[in-house]
Amino acid sequence: MPATERDHLQERRERVFLVLAGTFLCAMTLLNVIGITRFVQLGPMALAVGVLPYPLTFLCTDLICELYGKARANFLVSVGLGLNFLILGVLLLGNSLPAVPEGNMPPWQILQLAAPVALPNGEIVEQTVGLYQLIYATTSGAVFASMLAYIAAQYCDVQLFHFWKRVTRGKYLWIRNNFSTLMSQMVDSIMVITVTFGAAFLRGEMAMQTLLVLIGSNYLFKATVALLDTGPFYLGVHYLRRYLHLQPGEIAVPGGAEAGP
Repeated sequence: MPATERDHLQERRERVFLVLAGTFLCAMTLLNVIGITRFVQLGPMALAVGVLPYPLTFLCTDLICELYGKARANFLVSVGLGLNFLILGVLLLGNSLPAVPEGNMPPWQILQLAAPVALPNGEIVEQTVGLYQLIYATTSGAVFASMLAYIAAQYCDVQLFHFWKRVTRGKYLWIRNNFSTLMSQMVDSIMVITVTFGAAFLRGEMAMQTLLVLIGSNYLFKATVALLDTGPFYLGVHYLRRYLHLQPGEIAVPGGAEAGP
């Protein structure tokens, strides 16, 4: 292949990786930013709104595993972990800096409460609460929980994807797509709920049944989406392999071969 065509093809491959990586990081950031600020009812499932885009992260890592290899997938997961630290650091910094005097504060930053409210971090507010204080209370704990769950679930997903790929000798896309995601989603659901609401449960503010309902709803939603994304995963692999000019077993990195088992 002439050098010009080879450079054009490599640029095309890097652009596709950028789109997949951007979608992954956007979904992950939305989970942390909107987190548990609101719960929605979807049939029998009670879900935090931050969970809604999160299954996209597993579809993106599976596509990157298949098209770009294990090293690229692990690199993306590591970048996401770094962004989690950045988000948590900004939240802590914003909470530690002194606020402007109350008289100079815009009125929409102060919320009037009809009754005392226990925030997710255990703080009790009686009459008023600052908007940032409320966001910090509902987000900071969720970010810490999602960091722990993220480390376990995303690295687990990458490892399991390649484990099933080795076991099936590169055949049966649906096996490595579903089995890796379903198992890693279970790890994620259990960890993120127990860490986020564990303190409230230990203080007696949340019943075990409520905790189990949240874990079950969280996993049921993620597992359902994981099964439904099998079609998009097959279509993505099929068309992207043609678009990226990849032969069977080839990955879209310089050299085209995946190192290591």
